[in-house]
Amino acid sequence: MEATRKPFGKTADGRAVDAFVLDNDAGVRATLTNYGATLVSVLAPDRSGRIVDVVLGFDTLGGYLAETNPYMGCCCGRFANRIANGRFTLDGTGYMLAANNGPNALHGGIVGFDKKLWEAEIVGDHAVRMSLTSPDGEEGYPGTLKVEIEYRLDEQGELRIDYAATTDRKTVLNLTNHSYFNLAGGGKVYDHVLRINADRYAVKDETSIPTGELRPVAGTVMDFTVPTPIGRNIAAVADDLGYDHNYCLNQFAPGELVLAAVAKEPASGRTLECWTTEPGVQLYTANWVENLPGKGGAVYNKHEGFCLETQHWPDSPNRPEFPSTELAPGETYTQTCIYRFGVEA
Repeated sequence: MEATRKPFGKTADGRAVDAFVLDNDAGVRATLTNYGATLVSVLAPDRSGRIVDVVLGFDTLGGYLAETNPYMGCCCGRFANRIANGRFTLDGTGYMLAANNGPNALHGGIVGFDKKLWEAEIVGDHAVRMSLTSPDGEEGYPGTLKVEIEYRLDEQGELRIDYAATTDRKTVLNLTNHSYFNLAGGGKVYDHVLRINADRYAVKDETSIPTGELRPVAGTVMDFTVPTPIGRNIAAVADDLGYDHNYCLNQFAPGELVLAAVAKEPASGRTLECWTTEPGVQLYTANWVENLPGKGGAVYNKHEGFCLETQHWPDSPNRPEFPSTELAPGETYTQTCIYRFGVEA
């Protein structure tokens, strides 16, 4: 089926926002909006053909515009995750960012890419391309940055997200998609069985900034190297809040796609594979979501969704031993994330 475009409301200043619907013949349907370059929904069948929405979000644009929106489905940028104290130094020059998460900068700042209206166009039958220009100095980051994201749904249930960006001044960049998944269509995600291809995770301090230690997961509540229910050890993580940790992927090689994680929901048989070209994946279990009105009259609470945010490691600009997030003029930032939806008999 051809991709379609339809109105999705207006921003507070009256600009029109659109939704884009991508279908395939296997019964998977993805809906996106150019506000925040956001994945709004994914309809996916279970082993008996029953279709539910496996992405948390909102029925209308208003939910995405609200201050209470916890980055549902959006593109986070310029820098996904946290930068310590909202500061970094690049080639001897210091830069100061907005501190919007305790003392730290989170997901690009106060008005990050999640709060931008992107230009968008349908590309062929199964894809939409979104573009944005971020001016020099926006949210404290150097360089005029031009970004493109293409979302493409194939016939195998694979939603591919390709990123590209260029800058006219040296800068730092770290993009991710922040979708919350629930393969049962609702309720706690404790029974979801998860495997993450990472033998180490980044130990963090009390403000979620990496200490620099990359600790083995073996024998700890952080271990998902074998398929493990998300709820098995969640009460023992971070004072009963849940998972919000960067996993350091085993097979990272710049530009090469690797399987980061596989999630399965036993009752429905739905599966989700996550592939990436990035060195890390942030597992987040909606720890701070509380009484949030969502789709179809649902009210979301903590642990009712999980995020697999493929990205570079948090605070990389301040950690030269971490994989670099620097982007210079003449270079092109590229990244691919694939969410592959399937079903097991």
